[in-house]
Amino acid sequence: MSDSLVTLIAPDLYQARLPLPFALRLVNIYLLRGPHGWTILDTGIHTAAGEAAWRKIFNTLDFTPAQIDQIILTHVHPDHVGMAGWLTMLGAEAGHNIPIYSSPREDEQMRHVWCNPAANDNFGAWLLRGGMPHAMAAEVGQHMGDTYRMTLPHPPPFKHLAPESMIEMGGRIFRAIHAPGHSDGQLLFYQADEQMILSGDQVLMKITPNIGLWSQSDPDPLGNFLTSLTSLQSLPVKLGLPGHKQLITDWAGRIGEILSHHTHRLEQVQNALADGHATPYSISNVIFETSRFTPHEWRFSLAESLAHLDYLQRCGLAEQQNDVGEAWQFAAASESAT
Repeated sequence: MSDSLVTLIAPDLYQARLPLPFALRLVNIYLLRGPHGWTILDTGIHTAAGEAAWRKIFNTLDFTPAQIDQIILTHVHPDHVGMAGWLTMLGAEAGHNIPIYSSPREDEQMRHVWCNPAANDNFGAWLLRGGMPHAMAAEVGQHMGDTYRMTLPHPPPFKHLAPESMIEMGGRIFRAIHAPGHSDGQLLFYQADEQMILSGDQVLMKITPNIGLWSQSDPDPLGNFLTSLTSLQSLPVKLGLPGHKQLITDWAGRIGEILSHHTHRLEQVQNALADGHATPYSISNVIFETSRFTPHEWRFSLAESLAHLDYLQRCGLAEQQNDVGEAWQFAAASESAT
């Protein structure tokens, strides 16, 4: 079965491509049919278009929210978690409780970032510390507030999955693999018999996942990401099922490309520092094509620039200077420091 929305990937395993209200356009979710009901892996972002897509999924695959056995989340970015609360609400209206599973860290991030009314105030201050101009920071902050609303209604607290635990989804047994960097507690799910992996946003085709250092991030997100990728590269995978873009058929090769991309990006940041660019915002303008960026893209570019600066500092190749005004300042490390 294949249409513009739902595609059969393997027996009883479907991919659905849900609409997003920003440049990425689509998010991949996965639906696995088992003997007792359906497992949903990630949910999409909550918009009217998302609700319409879900109703088409129910009709196409001939099931109802009352037949959802469980929702599994790779991570809690809004394009993956945004409709979890809506789906559990539909289940409750049918007299059915739908459990939601994530890593403990992602549950914590859900409550801290998306269920916290004060988070947007803190976010605005963080944008200014990154060197973003006040007017742009106000616009980006307003857009972030719109994104918060696309996670409503908020889902109940999640049940927790530990890394390396085994979980049944649609009659298959998967191993949960902790894959930090893009999101601190992200879990991938590996099916050994079929050498298949539900890869979340850790390994993507065509694009590279955003690796950002946010105010609530664990330390060293880029270092964590590179370490994770190196470990994942040796995993025997015939088919990767990512959160965006096409399926992955050359797993090790694609990981090699992403690793090379970040080597190049680190060189770009070092060159920008050598040319006198000091703030994450200023460096974003050098390493990204920012002329047509939306507010959504600006926040990700700033966070990614900061993650690379942080990594270079940890490697002794950059150093943070005394703050000037509100913004963080970085420079290439002096010879004595290296």
